[in-house]
Amino acid sequence: MYVDIILPLPLDSTFTYLIPQGLEQKICVGGRVIVPFGNSKLYTGIVTNIHEDKPQGDYTIKEIQEVLDNTPIVTAAQLQFWKWMSQYYMCSIGDVFKAAVPSGMKLESESQLVLKEEFDAWEKLTKKEMETLEILQTQKFKNIAQIQKHTKDKRIIGILKSLMEKKALIISEEIKNTFNPKKEIHVRIPKEYQSERALNELSESLAKQPKRYQLLMKYLEMSGMVSALTLKNKQLIQEVSRTDLLKASGISSAVLIGMRSKGYLETYEYEVGRLKAPKTSITEQLPLSDAQQETYDAIVESFKQKKVCLLHGVTSSGKTEIYIRLIRQKINAGKQVLYLLPEIALTTQITQRLSRIFGDKLGVYHSKYPDNERIEIWNKQLSAKPYQIILGVRSSLFLPYQNLGLIIVDEEHETSYKQQDPSPRYSARDTAIVLASSFKAPTLLGTATPSMETFHNAQQGKYGYVSLSKRYGNMQLPKIEVVDIKDLLHRKMMKYPFSPRLEEEMRKALDNGEQIILFQNRRGYTPVLECKTCGWVPKCQFCDVNLTYHQNFNKLVCHYCGNSYNVPRQCPNCQETEIRSIGFGTEKIEEEVKKRFPLARTARLDLDTTRTKNAYEQILFNFSQHNTDILIGTQMVSKGLDFDNVHVVGILDADTMLTRSDFRAFERSFQMMSQVAGRAGRHNKQGYVILQTKHADLPVIQQIVDNDYEAMFHEQQIERKNFVYPPYCRMIYIYLKHRDDKVVGEASQILANMLRQSFTDTILGPDRPAIGRIQLQYIRKIILKVIPQYSQTQTRAILKACVENLLKTPQFHSVNVYFDVDPLQ
Repeated sequence: MYVDIILPLPLDSTFTYLIPQGLEQKICVGGRVIVPFGNSKLYTGIVTNIHEDKPQGDYTIKEIQEVLDNTPIVTAAQLQFWKWMSQYYMCSIGDVFKAAVPSGMKLESESQLVLKEEFDAWEKLTKKEMETLEILQTQKFKNIAQIQKHTKDKRIIGILKSLMEKKALIISEEIKNTFNPKKEIHVRIPKEYQSERALNELSESLAKQPKRYQLLMKYLEMSGMVSALTLKNKQLIQEVSRTDLLKASGISSAVLIGMRSKGYLETYEYEVGRLKAPKTSITEQLPLSDAQQETYDAIVESFKQKKVCLLHGVTSSGKTEIYIRLIRQKINAGKQVLYLLPEIALTTQITQRLSRIFGDKLGVYHSKYPDNERIEIWNKQLSAKPYQIILGVRSSLFLPYQNLGLIIVDEEHETSYKQQDPSPRYSARDTAIVLASSFKAPTLLGTATPSMETFHNAQQGKYGYVSLSKRYGNMQLPKIEVVDIKDLLHRKMMKYPFSPRLEEEMRKALDNGEQIILFQNRRGYTPVLECKTCGWVPKCQFCDVNLTYHQNFNKLVCHYCGNSYNVPRQCPNCQETEIRSIGFGTEKIEEEVKKRFPLARTARLDLDTTRTKNAYEQILFNFSQHNTDILIGTQMVSKGLDFDNVHVVGILDADTMLTRSDFRAFERSFQMMSQVAGRAGRHNKQGYVILQTKHADLPVIQQIVDNDYEAMFHEQQIERKNFVYPPYCRMIYIYLKHRDDKVVGEASQILANMLRQSFTDTILGPDRPAIGRIQLQYIRKIILKVIPQYSQTQTRAILKACVENLLKTPQFHSVNVYFDVDPLQ
């Protein structure tokens, strides 16, 4: 018998292995196995097929080493979903496997250094080799990383290789399981006392020992053992943890130890899991308003005609309440629901709302959770009692679902739904539609500012369309005032970053006890440092990008590769000591706010302040509890957050979005600024938004002020149609990377010429992108516009064939080529 296996490696095909005798009955499709791959490495693979067809070819077929699962941990539906994703997004199925399954479920061997005891040719060793062996013996290092760290010797790999060649050292592969189930110490009555008679005798014998008797009585009360013995059903006995027992009885652990030594009680390890039910009381859902009820009915009706529906509802219109009603309908019918959000930050507020309605039916899944917790959620979804509702970000698409009845994609326009690096570079919104269709389930796309592709599909009748144009409680949309900072700067009436009008409105809001959100879509202290004399700007030595100054840890940081550098004291070109900062990041905004509003309590919400699991929750909780007056943030503050006391929103620099070299620049600007503006005036009175820009005359600025999405759409639609951009075509970017700029330049030119033979006028490039080098890899980009006349299957086949032909050329073997299907810009 043979099995075909997917490995968590960037490889397109499955690999066939022989099933050793004795393991045939244990193996199953969708289960994990340990297999050797390459010379000695061991990996976890997923079984996709079991068969009797011996592979053709003159080579030895390797055997499976170990079976990890007797039942599938990946369902047949998931395997089919992975296959579609690898084909559509033009990546390997191994990449999909690696992205889909939590790390702790993908066991991989680690190379272990083992000294050969029988080695005795010491005279053949150099002094350095002798010293290395001595370190291995005395320090008991087991892997290469440990000895590298200890010696700090760049030549250590060569020394270890020499020791292996001389048979003094061997390398073995050892599988490490990183998943550790959470366990507690529990207490129970020994078997000899688990009868009514024996238990009565034990109670009587301890009656004159008050503390032991009290502990025993409390155990019997908590475990329900007396009732279980009376009913002659020991399965009714409840688990009792040592901690809970001692706390409830008020007895010290010394008493328990004494009773255990006498054999009156036993302690043992019990697996409890990390998934805790929410500690919130279940409440009834608020009744829907007339407008919400009409919208809900329209969505239900739309699902009868089309499986995808766009809910176009203005900010603060109460879309979440409609989602809750739809979720209740599905779970009452025994179905599961996936509720997708673009950012982890949003899960905090939504989790609290859904927990109050659905209690322990809700599970939350995202990358900020430890791997062990994600494994437990994965296993629960495979169990007989899975979560009926999963709330999560894009990675939650990969969970095993048994009976999916609805997917809700909230804020469907958000760019965070697109995975960038590493592969697979998928759109969670589009992938969600495919996943739902595989279960014959509908998908609801909700937003106040739809993506142009989604709105186009709704207009063409491909998707259903439902509009909700009124805010809940008939609250007015915020008033947006445009401030032309170009004119203010010319008249020297403005000191960055606050215009006089913004500062005035901020002071009014603070005086009235109201809160403020300031939006600056750039983190760090300042995006550019520059020598005042010669104009020198510090750049990353690994990437073609300016370094951003972060004042909090006084470093220059590359936001592409993550390397940090010390701040120069003088210019290396002209030795000038005056190096000035240009522009504002969120750190500098925070500093300016504290200078101008010293009594205001401020907080910052960006990638730098939210790296830990609970950082989001703490910042947002403080703001919701009015413990923070001014919240400064990047695009994180634009994504569906709901605060009741925000009156003023300041958009400090609209131009960073408006002037991007991106055909979607105006669409993205409209979406982001409308969403940020929507955080103001959501509950009490009309909010106020100050939008600062040097391009106040652009049509998109007036469209934002008027909240006129359709005007923006129709204007952009004409341009996109004329120049053939989405939604009038699909796009595929082909990226080439190499350490040699000349090699990647030649390879990209040859590949583009090959592609033009099939696609003629729809190929653009090759071009050097705006950031032409990242992590010492030079980059070229080729753009393919896939017009409706092209067959998608044939297009992908041609692309792959051309790339294969290119890589057959010896000088281009090491060029890295990959695809980005439906890119963001």
